[in-house]
Amino acid sequence: MTVFVLASQSPARLGVLRNAGVDPVVRVSHVDEDAVMAALPADTAPDRVVVELARAKAREIAGQLAADPAFADSVVVGCDSMLLVDDVLQGKPLTPEVARARWAEMAGRSADLLTGHSVLRLRAGEIVAEAADCSSTTVHFAKPEPEELDAYIATGEPLQVAGSFTLDGLGGWFVDRIDGDPSSVIGIGLPLVRRLLAEVGVGIAQLWVGRPA
Repeated sequence: MTVFVLASQSPARLGVLRNAGVDPVVRVSHVDEDAVMAALPADTAPDRVVVELARAKAREIAGQLAADPAFADSVVVGCDSMLLVDDVLQGKPLTPEVARARWAEMAGRSADLLTGHSVLRLRAGEIVAEAADCSSTTVHFAKPEPEELDAYIATGEPLQVAGSFTLDGLGGWFVDRIDGDPSSVIGIGLPLVRRLLAEVGVGIAQLWVGRPA
């Protein structure tokens, strides 16, 4: 049986997969994202940036699993999400001050949430196939009242998520609509992952928990 490994500590990504019938093994990568981005050419397209970040995470975990026979037949999936606002990629704000400044930029506007995906197929410790791509979803933001934004930032939720918002949490109150895949906005695009898995020779149905023998 092929083992599905999620190279991410994101509870949102884990929740999306579990709700969709997959219970992955979680391995947390410790990739220096700033170093990965600094190594890319200055004119690298935003969608390529998030794909390269996702690939770096997946490859780090694949390297850790190479000697473990429990993962002799496995797929490793890495993801990275960033919000593209005025042609500038935004990751996690980390501080209330940065989150507030970003909401001042995007409130009442739209921006593109880019999520890079990298899927690696491992057999006997070797990467035998790889597929990667980026999903893009346009998010149309509402204009929170000042007291609403204060309360939202005080929860801490927007500090640790790309673009300073969530779709599936408290931030969903401040999203008017999206154009694209909602699972990708949450952190891992199910339609895209299904396609990438197929490219490396894995059918999604064979990964579902409790599927018929």
